[in-house]
Amino acid sequence: MTSRFSFNPRLQRSFIIGSATFISCTAIEAAEFKFDFSPGKTPPGYTQVKPETTFDAQRGFGFRESAAPTENKPSVFVAKVDEGNYDVTIRFGNPSTATSTTIKAESRRLMIEKVETEPGKYEIRSFTVNVRKPAISTGGTTSLNSRELGPPVVPNWDDNLTFEFNGKHPGVASMEIKPAKDAVTIFIAGDSTVTDQANEPWAGWGQMLPRFMGKDVAVSNQSESGLALYSFERQKRLDKVLSMMKTGDYLFVQFGHNDQKDKTPGSGPFTSYKANLKRFVDAARKKGGVPVLVTPMERRRFVGNEPEPTLTDYAEAVRQVGGEEKVPVIDLNAMSLKFYRALGPDKSTKAFVFYPANSFPGQDKELKDNTHHNTYGGYELARCVVEGIKANVPELAKHLAKDAGSFDPAKPDAPEQLDIPPSPLTGKTEKPAGN
Repeated sequence: MTSRFSFNPRLQRSFIIGSATFISCTAIEAAEFKFDFSPGKTPPGYTQVKPETTFDAQRGFGFRESAAPTENKPSVFVAKVDEGNYDVTIRFGNPSTATSTTIKAESRRLMIEKVETEPGKYEIRSFTVNVRKPAISTGGTTSLNSRELGPPVVPNWDDNLTFEFNGKHPGVASMEIKPAKDAVTIFIAGDSTVTDQANEPWAGWGQMLPRFMGKDVAVSNQSESGLALYSFERQKRLDKVLSMMKTGDYLFVQFGHNDQKDKTPGSGPFTSYKANLKRFVDAARKKGGVPVLVTPMERRRFVGNEPEPTLTDYAEAVRQVGGEEKVPVIDLNAMSLKFYRALGPDKSTKAFVFYPANSFPGQDKELKDNTHHNTYGGYELARCVVEGIKANVPELAKHLAKDAGSFDPAKPDAPEQLDIPPSPLTGKTEKPAGN
């Protein structure tokens, strides 16, 4: 394996795997890996990974789900790395069969969508992914919620970089991982409608956004279900973001669903909510970051054929802060209403978690959730955010993926056109916190 570490020589120790000698240390600052998943001769400088190579923490890599990346089922591959951004380059293809591969990372973050190759043909794709851990470099620890603590371990907060090789016929031939210290990071602070949902069929727009960003941008989605601005800050999640932020990074902020439920005296959209938003803006700017405010998307409520707003005042408060503080605003609230209106009262359920009983393993009850989106809904809302970036954050727009395309929420993709394979279930099919 090609691997490079920064370490204190007095703390080093060696161990042997096969014929290779590795050096480990108590504080790994950077590591590079080259993995070959193909049968046959392994290229120089690469480490061969076989389907039976299960993850071992000391070895530092392996499959957590023991399926070969060339089989017609998803597999989960893990590499032990430190906190930070990493450039990942994957070679797709198979010498004898056609392949169709979708890559997700960490907790179901969509990174690469449907790469298809013919037998004997290969394609190369690259992306940048963010890894984070609970400890805060400036002091303290992020307070995690029960669903983040597991079991099973939630990949967003463990010691590893996790990949999901998925698709109709996954074909990952090789993969390179190396630190990306100069990459721009988009930090996202938000709630359950934004977060990296761990389990199907839920999805936040934040976990779909990486698919639309270029290789030089990493998305660090720090959002979590059930949180408001004040609880996000109380759990030291803002401290965590600021500890990782460097000059030129971005902080996207979208709250409102849970802030709306705050009944403490003096709370409200134009009082505590605005004050909290301004504090997030100030904190990002003091670190040299660029704040971007996102109005909260609407819930699914219809009166006749018209969607009924439920977060009007909170969306307006975001717009006011944007104007007062000269902060870019992405009006996802307005775009979500166009999106729902285009689908109509019946078809709009296709963007939310509406499924009959037994649609997923262990799901014995019907799912009807008018707040949280499925993969299709999260994907379409992410496309709305991309349009907001183009219109309001031109410097960041330069870093969008070449195939990000254009999107009109009044003319959304048809639900049946989206072909993103479901992830293997890692826990119970439970509704996220918040409503």
